[in-house]
Amino acid sequence: MSLLDAAIIAAFVAYAIGSGLRARRQASKNLEEYFLAGRSLSGTKAGISMAATQFAADTPLLVTGLIATAGVFSLWRLWIYALAFLLMGFVLAASWRRAGVVTDAELTELRYAGRPAACLRAIKAVYLGTVFNCAVLAMVLWATKEIVEPFLLWNEWLPVGVFEPVRRGVEAVGVPFARERGALGDLWTRSTNNVLSILAIVGVTFFYSATGGLRSVVRTDLVQFALMLAGTALYAFVLVDAAGGFAGIERGLEALPPGGALPSASEILAFTPDAASGVGTAILAVIALQWLVQMNADGTGYLAQRSMACRSDADARRAAVVFVTAQILVRSLLWLPIGLAFLVLFPPDPALSGDALRADREATYVQGMKEMLPPGLLGLLLAAMLAALGSTLDTHLNWGASYWANDLYGRFWCRARGREPSDRSLVRVARISTGAILLLALGVMTRLGSIQTAWQVTLLFGAGLGVVLVLRWIWWRINAWSEISAVFTSLVTAPLLLALLPAESEAVRLLLVAGASTTAAVGAAVLAGPEPLERLVAFYGRARPPGFWGPVAKAAGGDASSDRSRLLRGLAAVGLAAFSIFCLLVGVGSWLISSPPPDLVPDRALWISLLLGLGLGLVPLWWRLGMPGAGGRASA
Repeated sequence: MSLLDAAIIAAFVAYAIGSGLRARRQASKNLEEYFLAGRSLSGTKAGISMAATQFAADTPLLVTGLIATAGVFSLWRLWIYALAFLLMGFVLAASWRRAGVVTDAELTELRYAGRPAACLRAIKAVYLGTVFNCAVLAMVLWATKEIVEPFLLWNEWLPVGVFEPVRRGVEAVGVPFARERGALGDLWTRSTNNVLSILAIVGVTFFYSATGGLRSVVRTDLVQFALMLAGTALYAFVLVDAAGGFAGIERGLEALPPGGALPSASEILAFTPDAASGVGTAILAVIALQWLVQMNADGTGYLAQRSMACRSDADARRAAVVFVTAQILVRSLLWLPIGLAFLVLFPPDPALSGDALRADREATYVQGMKEMLPPGLLGLLLAAMLAALGSTLDTHLNWGASYWANDLYGRFWCRARGREPSDRSLVRVARISTGAILLLALGVMTRLGSIQTAWQVTLLFGAGLGVVLVLRWIWWRINAWSEISAVFTSLVTAPLLLALLPAESEAVRLLLVAGASTTAAVGAAVLAGPEPLERLVAFYGRARPPGFWGPVAKAAGGDASSDRSRLLRGLAAVGLAAFSIFCLLVGVGSWLISSPPPDLVPDRALWISLLLGLGLGLVPLWWRLGMPGAGGRASA
């Protein structure tokens, strides 16, 4: 790494620290300022912040592994989440914001009543805010060590008297922070380098996120996203040029040796299931349902946090559109040529398979940075990757701390002792819990094998929660026992299926967990009956949710038919917007990488023209349906 590269990274670090210091005074006022930026975000800033968080350092490595092992079609596992993001925006974002809560766990005691509601709030604070949150952070930290290992060589920079004691301490712990290759002594040297790098990175991230709260998180997110887009675009240009252009990539894929664990060239390039590799009914069912059955189907988590932090209902909706456009369309079109170029420039080892192949392919992203990028450009992309890491870390640390401070401490610990927490004590607990969550995530990171495997396991444990989370907004009969049943059914069935079914049955496992959890949730709603009318009326009056609230709307003086109409308009906007964005993604992507057309439209030029025409032509329609002040009523 050159002096220019180091200067670029140092400039970003200085900006991030300054952002935390500038926001410190406002963030210290109360939890709403600390976790929701005083509910002052514009839709554009909130949407870019969401996209920056999901532009994580681990995601390009995950995408690289998916393209190599299962082809472009496998990325529909990621793209299909556009439906959930748009559902949050057009149907639920305004209600999230109007609910006036700090965390989604707090929402449970607004929506439900009594001890079951309190129990559910505690479960969510621990299960989502700690267990799931630390698992995601661990994946990001795993990617961090893969990214920084070739570049941050502390053993060459630090005096021996400083480095060696740290190295001996890491070796004494006995947990390697690097993949095994070469001599054992080298393993512990690289592990020590990675530990020092991670501590330096998380130290900076911890400082500005704990100091400035969500305001500093969003400010750094804006710069991080711009850095990542610029760095990724330049990286794509360098790789495609080195591979001989897009035509050279196509020729290189066709020259890969047949057989082995990789798909054929046409299967790798395919966007549609008829030409993709190994796409069966179970895989298609997972892609169709995954967005709905996952725990963030209604925005639960940091996406809802950004919606609640918006300054108006219109901004909350606009944030989702900005997010999906940046996340699904722009980002994916940059990563497609990168993932394909790696297969040509760094051909896979035919002897590898399973986790070893996935980890090897994920590592090519960093290998390409080291071998292909000149000074300056390397520094820009490394700063961009570290920025993406920081964006994900700061969001998950801030979001996770909100559960600890607002729910576990403010709601349960203080109330059990009969006292009301002060704003100062709540913010202090938030800052302390940020560090605790970080330590837990570091512990989880040491147990990971590959990012793709860890991602699949977290998907499995989250499967089945999404349907009931959406239903609680649109159907008055859902009760606290519905959510509790879904959580515990997932906790019981997921480990059993991991033990009983092989990794090749991942799609079947996901469908079984989702089906069992959803059945349990709906069964609890039917058997236990709805929440008390007084609680439902209070929730309805504050959040004004769309959907099926007939008896509650009548008791609250609302309009049940208007509620149903808002839901239908919102769902229409979701479907049309998703279809429009998917058409643009597949159309531009097919043109870029020479993807084969489907059997239904065998002419490639006609296929691309149809996709682009439909994608652009539908924009005014879904915009009028889903956005206020665009020729129609708001959808939510």
